[in-house]
Amino acid sequence: MRIIVKRRWSTSAYDAHVLVVNRFRDDDLSFRDDLRSALAVLVAQPGCEDGRIGRNVDEPGLWVMVTRWRDVGSYRRALSSYDVKVGAVPLLSRAIDEPSAFEDLDGPLNESVPRTTG
Repeated sequence: MRIIVKRRWSTSAYDAHVLVVNRFRDDDLSFRDDLRSALAVLVAQPGCEDGRIGRNVDEPGLWVMVTRWRDVGSYRRALSSYDVKVGAVPLLSRAIDEPSAFEDLDGPLNESVPRTTG
């Protein structure tokens, strides 16, 4: 089962896209409605370019929500918005505790460069 919510892809030359993968465990089929509601709030945020939810074919109680963001700043600003705090964060707080933000390999790889102070 896959539910797709799409927005227009960015035509910006800045291609530091971020994929956010949140996994959840819930055996109740009504959890899909909770995912849909949270996803609708997230894809309405500036910088969110795509969002999908799915359910594992072997373990039906394992769910995933994947969103694609223009850049990490867009994702972080979205998490700070009132609408997301009310409409998505309660569900996101139920996600499996694991790293969730990934760089998209469609563009150049991120390089770790130390900052200098002067």
